[in-house]
Amino acid sequence: MLLTPPNPPIRDWRSQRVWVIGASSGIGAALARALLARGAEVILSARRETALQQVAGGAPRSLILPLDVRDPQSWQQAWYRLQPQVPDLLVFCAADYRPQRCWELHHEQVRHTLETNLSSVYYALETVLPAMMARRSGGIALVASVAGCLGLPGASVYGPGKAALINLAELLHVELHDHGLGVYLINPGFVATRLTAQNTFAMPALLSPEAAAQRMLAGLERGQFEIHFPKRFTLWIKLIALLPYRLRLPLLRHLIRT
Repeated sequence: MLLTPPNPPIRDWRSQRVWVIGASSGIGAALARALLARGAEVILSARRETALQQVAGGAPRSLILPLDVRDPQSWQQAWYRLQPQVPDLLVFCAADYRPQRCWELHHEQVRHTLETNLSSVYYALETVLPAMMARRSGGIALVASVAGCLGLPGASVYGPGKAALINLAELLHVELHDHGLGVYLINPGFVATRLTAQNTFAMPALLSPEAAAQRMLAGLERGQFEIHFPKRFTLWIKLIALLPYRLRLPLLRHLIRT
């Protein structure tokens, strides 16, 4: 017996209006370009308008909508400008990251990272969900990370924030399924961006943003709930997460020493 996909598969991008948050660089920029190439109507948002224009490249089905994700008022202003259009899919790619041990924390950096990676998602939901629910169609995709699956050393703020996104995506799927909305959880491994360029350690199975975008689109087209990649890396992370703590914690401590 064939199982029904957790979300409605996306069959034709040409019929989709996709709002990409964090579209000025990295995975978000690569995803916006890939969507435009597939014929989707793409709304590109981030703080840097010039960078968004470069990503869009003058594509006729692109709309530049500058937005500071950490400012609830900025969300409301962007939503007002977008009306009466309602996106078919909201993809949240905005992220902040700096490698930090737990003894290297600074409150301003902590606040900036959590506001960008977590609080801003709630501002997006407050803004977009009522219209999607009234229409009883649409989808929300949250880009978390496999760093949220484990207490990985060096990700003392980034990892817990992404773990919260994983929890939130599960909750959203349960609550919104009967309202006709899809929820997609995207858990990448290492992707070569300006953020991961800060890492001083070897990053196994490192992907380009373009390769990451293609894997995201493939998962969305299949209606998957969790889209994780590259599997040659992420499956190992998931396996370690299944281990009892008496085995898992020594493995994680070993990462500090390597």
